[in-house]
Amino acid sequence: MSRMPKLPGINHLRAVKALEKKGFWVARQGKHIAMTNGERIVTIPRANPVDACTMAGIVKDAGLTLEEFKELL
Repeated sequence: MSRMPKLPGINHLRAVKALEKKGFWVARQGKHIAMTNGERIVTIPRANPVDACTMAGIVKDAGLTLEEFKELL
């Protein structure tokens, strides 16, 4: 089992901005923020911070590596 590099808890707005740089946009907002790039959909909880495990899943769903995501922050 490979260990993923740790991602600290991140403010959900920082996560949204980082994904926007990769071509995602906000499709819906409510208790969660749903973002899409036309083929993938990711859901970001409105939490501060979004915990590392949740964030790692979001990054994976977005088709990014944690390294790529960290560079976008």
